[in-house]
Amino acid sequence: MPKQVNVGLIGYAFMGKSHSHAYKDMAFFFPEAAAVPVMKALCGRNRDKVKAAAATFGWEGYETNWKKLVKRDDIHLIDVSTPGDTHAEIAIAAAEAGKHVFCEKPLANTLAEARAMLQAVKKARVKSMVAYNYRRVPAVQLARQLIDEGRIGKVYHWRAVYLQDWIMDPSFPLVWRLQKEKAGSGPHGDLNAHIIDLARFLVGEIDEVVGLDATFIKERPVVEEIDATLGAKAGKAARKGKVTVDDATLFLAKFANGALGAFEATRFAGGRRNGNRFEINGSKGSIAFNLEKMNELQYYNRDDDSHVQGFREIIVNEGVHPYMSHWWPPGHIIGWEHTFVHEVFDLMQAIAGKNKDLHPDFEEGVKDQAVLEAVSVSIANRSWVKVGEV
Repeated sequence: MPKQVNVGLIGYAFMGKSHSHAYKDMAFFFPEAAAVPVMKALCGRNRDKVKAAAATFGWEGYETNWKKLVKRDDIHLIDVSTPGDTHAEIAIAAAEAGKHVFCEKPLANTLAEARAMLQAVKKARVKSMVAYNYRRVPAVQLARQLIDEGRIGKVYHWRAVYLQDWIMDPSFPLVWRLQKEKAGSGPHGDLNAHIIDLARFLVGEIDEVVGLDATFIKERPVVEEIDATLGAKAGKAARKGKVTVDDATLFLAKFANGALGAFEATRFAGGRRNGNRFEINGSKGSIAFNLEKMNELQYYNRDDDSHVQGFREIIVNEGVHPYMSHWWPPGHIIGWEHTFVHEVFDLMQAIAGKNKDLHPDFEEGVKDQAVLEAVSVSIANRSWVKVGEV
């Protein structure tokens, strides 16, 4: 019998719904898992809404106070899917209570908070994981495999963009993601965090950065209601509030291995709903990926005969590709939500002792946070900043 891991999930909106789906489906598609999640309790402050979400998503019960949830003896894993300003307090309390901790990205709003979270899970000797789900796209895993096999040679360039457009309307309300005290930053922490983690996963550690940012719309209507799809509405006569985060952040990077990097995150790229794309160029070839075509990987090899050289499209849905043997027959694609199922499977294996090398854990989350903070310092100082010195 697989081990049962009782889960307490804090947050029931966008990420709470995504994580709930993963807990519900993991054992069905990964029957060999050494541990299975049991959906014990969903937590949120609004009693009526969290009760309804718990019933819809399939949770056994609900709580309205996260501190009560963390103290429950029947909970083994705390999932932190809340705004960034609460990550540190919840995760540290969970670790001190002896719970494993699964936390949404970025790990915290500041590097100091992230380091405190890391120390807490280390001291408690519990498992930790940061929800950088794009690592678990099969095409991204294949990209890592091709790099490890030396198929693109020495890496020279990383260039990545994460482009969205959902707040371009000036009348879009002042949701929590646009408030520094809650979100920490705008697309920098929300979107650049993802491509920083991918860059570190695929290319290596980032040594030095220089950046710039901009806030294009300075004030917005104060929010009345927000839903799980990132939609929101303001009252008819809503007062205006100040936007305190970036609308776009770009930066250049030098990797420790000598590669050069370019990063861009914005919520003002009209027509780009979720344009997470990267390209890696090496001495022997290149790799390119676009999340909006997540079952495809573009691959070029300079060693091919000259008359057939060019980017080839690999459809990453064969059983030989990472994770794909658990899903559908070849030619049947998977979607964004399946990356969370992959995360939960790997986390369950680690909790059961079958995977002692769980990544990204809080230590890697701290490294991602250090890059984010170095970029922010660079913008403030208008200069290059060493990541290791922040």
